[in-house]
Amino acid sequence: MNAYLDTIPSPVGLIAFAVDTQGALLRLRFVDGSYSMSIEEALQGDGFALFPNDGHADQAKRELQEYWAGTRRVFTLSLAMRGTPWQIRCWNALIAIPYGETRSYGTMAAQLGNHHAARAVGRANATNHLPLVVPCHRLIGANGALTGFEGGVEIKRQLLEHEGEAMKHRNIEALEQKAQSVERKTGRQGDISRSIVPRRTETQRRKDAKTQRCKDAN
Repeated sequence: MNAYLDTIPSPVGLIAFAVDTQGALLRLRFVDGSYSMSIEEALQGDGFALFPNDGHADQAKRELQEYWAGTRRVFTLSLAMRGTPWQIRCWNALIAIPYGETRSYGTMAAQLGNHHAARAVGRANATNHLPLVVPCHRLIGANGALTGFEGGVEIKRQLLEHEGEAMKHRNIEALEQKAQSVERKTGRQGDISRSIVPRRTETQRRKDAKTQRCKDAN
């Protein structure tokens, strides 16, 4: 079995990753993270012969770069998940957590049909070899604590902050687009206060006119 390795720089340091001959992601490591062995040692332990990227890992590299550029929120590359049926169920549940959101271990256990399986979810999460792409960083403690991340809690925090900032920018962009749409339709600057104030003023004018008619009738 062959594995093709490459790296990309990122705000959390160098990221190393490997794919198989079909381009499916085998492993991903944060080089500055805390691991018992290197990605090369782990792959060799799994029986892979190691080669530098010769094009096999280009899709994985591109999608990872797009994630950090803020232009990708869902990964589409193939994943080589190797685990028990329970582990794979947990990993697929991680993938279903939307970008910019988090879930607790207990919530995920309930989603998987067992309210008492929070610890089992945590153990499966700890064996995830494809962090970031299989987003175990989006799983947090019931009290909001950042726990259980093999690359280190600091990297987990930075990943969540990256996604949170990207979501803020997306919300701002949505508001700007809405304002531009208002401007195109009305010819006025797309400001909510300017679109509301004239309607309120007209309403008040009608009330004043009605009040004046009552006074005149008396």
